[in-house]
Amino acid sequence: MKKLPFAVAISAALLLAACGKEAPQASAPAAEAPKVEAPAAEAPKVEAPAAAAAPAAEAPKAEATASVDGKSIYGKTCAMCHAAGVAGAPKPGDKEAWGPRIAQGNDTMYKHALEGFTGDHGMMPARGGNPKLTDEEVKAAVDFMVGQSV
Repeated sequence: MKKLPFAVAISAALLLAACGKEAPQASAPAAEAPKVEAPAAEAPKVEAPAAAAAPAAEAPKAEATASVDGKSIYGKTCAMCHAAGVAGAPKPGDKEAWGPRIAQGNDTMYKHALEGFTGDHGMMPARGGNPKLTDEEVKAAVDFMVGQSV
């Protein structure tokens, strides 16, 4: 009789390991800095724009972090388990299932989503099984699901 829970746990772990795997995306060639060839006399002028391009390249990363779309992250990674309630994952909008989790506070929910958690009502793999997700993306997805469930 103890083999059944073990088999279910192994099956759930294998299923969750597949959660969040995305197809590789092609990098945009526009992200490369344009090559500028200038006469030898103007070489110092060419270096200045190249140096200025580095901080400009970092700016979109900061904007992307500030504007993380939790709904999109949910759709790409979290929905695989949460939409169907796999391994006890609470479905967005299920106030009864989310209530005790929300009562623990955001810090606890973020910690469980980031580091993983196994409890009486199911399990949560770290980062939803997608190690490529940033902390901000995971938190945004949690916030989205909580927003649907209050």
